[in-house]
Formats: sequence, structure tokens, C-alpha cells
Amino acid sequence: MTRDEAIAILEMDREDAIQAILILAEKAEKYDRLCDKPGPTTPSGSIPPYLKPTKKKRKRPCGRKKGHKGVCRKRPETVTAYQTHSMESCPDCHQPLQKPVRTYKRYIEDIPRLDPVVTEHTVHGYWCACCKKIVQPKVTDALHGARLGLRLVVFTAWLHYLIGISVNNIVKMLSVFFNLQISAGGLTQAWKSLATLLEPQYNEIGQKVSASAVLHADETGWRLNGKTHWLWCFTTQKLCYYLITPSRGSPVIKKLLGILFGGILICDFLGAYNKISALAKQRCFYHLFTELVKVDAHNHSAAWKAFRKKLSRLLKDAIRLSEKKNQISLVCFLRLKKRLYRRLEQFLATPCQDKDVQRLTKRLKRHKQELFTFLEHEGVSPYNNHAEQQMRKPVLTRKVSQQNRSVQGANTQAILMTLLRSAELQGDNPVENLLAYAKKALLTKTTSGLTYNIAC
Repeated sequence: MTRDEAIAILEMDREDAIQAILILAEKAEKYDRLCDKPGPTTPSGSIPPYLKPTKKKRKRPCGRKKGHKGVCRKRPETVTAYQTHSMESCPDCHQPLQKPVRTYKRYIEDIPRLDPVVTEHTVHGYWCACCKKIVQPKVTDALHGARLGLRLVVFTAWLHYLIGISVNNIVKMLSVFFNLQISAGGLTQAWKSLATLLEPQYNEIGQKVSASAVLHADETGWRLNGKTHWLWCFTTQKLCYYLITPSRGSPVIKKLLGILFGGILICDFLGAYNKISALAKQRCFYHLFTELVKVDAHNHSAAWKAFRKKLSRLLKDAIRLSEKKNQISLVCFLRLKKRLYRRLEQFLATPCQDKDVQRLTKRLKRHKQELFTFLEHEGVSPYNNHAEQQMRKPVLTRKVSQQNRSVQGANTQAILMTLLRSAELQGDNPVENLLAYAKKALLTKTTSGLTYNIAC
């Protein structure tokens, strides 16, 4: 209300003014109720804590059931140090003590105080009369021209690119725990050099992923110097390949997988995946179920409810059939699968005037040959959960590190995340795996581009 409107109400007759004030009070009360009741698009930070849904209490208490044997930390197999604790006098009355009356052993696992190890490397160069040049042994404990050890660089890269710790916090950890002073810029430059050294291994993983039999794909938003980019993830059960590009379109997929992919691609309903052909495609059921929940929030028509019920039942029947595939005979499985396809055709042929129903029906008709692929091939899931899980750690890192500031930083992010996450999927130690890759690359790296002074 403006000042002029308030003055106009005061100049009205008494009854008219009272009526106008009551109308305004009713509008204000309705507005307050709308603000108190959050909608589906209300940000979480704008909702009061007392209005947020609370988790249901556990039906049973935590821990093992009564009567079960307790569990504690296992005793270490090896003991690296020994200490004996004895006393000569009582700590309370200071009376001299005789021989101990009882003895027991206690095992404590702890980390020692760590100080940086500085090693002086003396490298001898030799003149090769055959090659007409100076040759020298290669040092694999650090990158070329670097003073930071290779293990330190790999360990901090693991902390940042896989665990998600910020650069400034890593600098603080090195200062407090390892008594090592290093700048944030020095760390990032070391990571870029490491990524450049390991780029051939990164490309090799990309080639293996593009030739895989079953591949999961997903993408999410990313920022590069404040501009919108996209983080792509192509993953199998043992390998994970990340790619940061300014495009969310089909050229990214075509460049990696080609126009014809020879395996089974599990993905969501993004239009970019429609531009390539594959042996088969499986569209993610979870995205369909999520879409149904979103539409439920604003569409309460009878047509939508009937459509939603039939579609949900059809998808869940397909999932149940896949789960009991090995429990029934092949003839019974083929008969039930054929019935599912027939139900899908009848379901999509049913006309409806509801806009949401028409939109989803159009989508399902376009991808009807890509819904039940998991019933046709072994090792194929109706969900794209595997790719979503590989995206989880980069998304957490995105919240902490605010993404990248340069193209070289984005390439470093993609390369190191790919190598570290692939080692983790294979059950290997990511740090030791990356360290072995780096040392092998340093040994095989050519020195043709380096020149040495004979007088040195």
C-alpha cells in the first residue's frame, strides 16, 4: 500500500474505511499462510526448520540384538614399538611400591610425527660417443625440474580431486601435520604438470571406454571461469572417464563414441544421445519415476492419475520380471516379456487430452525400443545409478572448490579424476596406482627436447 492509498482510506466514511481495512487484513493473512507453506520450488534455505520434514524414528534401536557377541577393533598383527609402564611410589600417598601384582597388555594404533624428508640427488652425466650427446640417469622421485616429491604431489592430488578438500585446506594440513610449507599456487602448478605427464594414460582409458560392451553416461553442470560448461561422465564397472566441455550437445558424444557405438548405452532422455546409433540403448527408469513425481505436484486430474498408475505399474512389472529371470523357465520368461511389449503398445495407443500425458506419451513412443533393453541383455540395469554415483564426488568437489578458472585447470581436473576414480573402481590404491603410472611415464619420457651444457 502506498501513502496516497492510506490517506484515501482515512478520508472515507467510517464504515467504508473499516470495510477496506478488513479486506486488506484478509489479503495479508492469506499471503502469510502462503509464505508459511513452502511450495515445491521454495529453496531449502527459505523454509523455517520447524516446517522441514523430519526423519522417521527407527523401528528398532541401533546396534546388535541382545545376546549377540560384541565386536571391537581387531588386535594388530604386527607390533612396531614397545613401551613398559612402571611406578616406584603411589601417586596418592607417595608410599614406596613393591613388585607389580598384575600385568596386562594394551595395544594403541597412532600416527607418528612426520617431518619432510629432503634428499640431495647427485646426477652424473656421461658423454656417449655413439649418440654424440650427454646421457644421464633419470630421476623418478619428482617431476622434471620440480622440488616437490612425486609422492607428495600425487597424495595432494588425491585429496583435492577425489576426496574434495580445497587447496587452501590442503596447504594448512601440510603445514600442521607434515611441517611442510608450500603455497597454493605451487600445488596447482605441480598438479598441472602431473596431468600433462599422465595424459596418454587418460586417453587410453577413453579408448577403452569407447570400446566397452556396456557403458553408462551422464552429465552435469560445471563452471569454467564463471561460464557454464558441462562435466561428462562415461563409465563402466571398472573404468571411469571424465570430460569437461563447453557443449552439452551430441558432438561431444560423437567425438568419444563415434556415430555408431558397438555396445549398450545406458543413459537418460537427453536429446544428445539420440544423435548416435548403438547396438542397444537403455533409458533410465529413475528419470521416468522422478518425472511422475514432479507432475504429481501440479497435475491432479483424473486422466493424469490413471496414466501415472498404468505407467508405474508397467515399469515395475518389467523390473520384477528381470529380478526373477533366473527363477522361472525360459518359456515362461519369454511369454511374460512378450506380454509386457504388448501392454506397452496398447498403453501408448490410448488417446488422452491431458497435456502432461501427451508430452510423456510422445517421449515414450520415441524411445519405446529402448525401455526394456535390460530384459534382452545380461548385465544391463534399468537404472543409470552407476553413472550417478560416479558424478557424486565431482559434485561435492564442485561445491567446495567452485570449479575451474582456466582450460588447463579443467583438463587437469578431468585427467586426474579419471585416473584416480578408475583405480578406485578396480579396487586398487589410487595413490599408489597413480604414483606407479607417473614413475613409468618419467622413465619412458624422451629427453630429446632437453639440452645440457657440457661444461656443467
